[in-house]
Amino acid sequence: MDNKQPQAPHLIRGISTEQLACEYLQASGLQLLHQNYRLKMGEIDLIMRDGNVIVFIEVRYRKTQRYGGALLSIDPRKQARIIRTAQHYLQYRAPDAQARFDVVAVEGDNPINWIKNAFESG
Repeated sequence: MDNKQPQAPHLIRGISTEQLACEYLQASGLQLLHQNYRLKMGEIDLIMRDGNVIVFIEVRYRKTQRYGGALLSIDPRKQARIIRTAQHYLQYRAPDAQARFDVVAVEGDNPINWIKNAFESG
């Protein structure tokens, strides 16, 4: 018997949006290092390399802009969790690397909105 529960539609959409973002960024020249990097302190959707820069990417999908849209859903608390997780990653995997925090936002059926340097760690 298969114990897997069917996934909710919003989770399926989130996964497909992450995959779409990953493919878009790879076509733009970034190299995928990790997908869904998770620690107790937080998660980073995509970790990619852009030349010699490690890029930590938050992918957000919102059906509408009704409650502020995809970009505004990354509040300071969420940013802080991403930053802490990224600092851990850098400390143990790439201590001398430059880092950047990008956001890929998708709203409804609109095209991908890739914001480089969307926020900073300090």
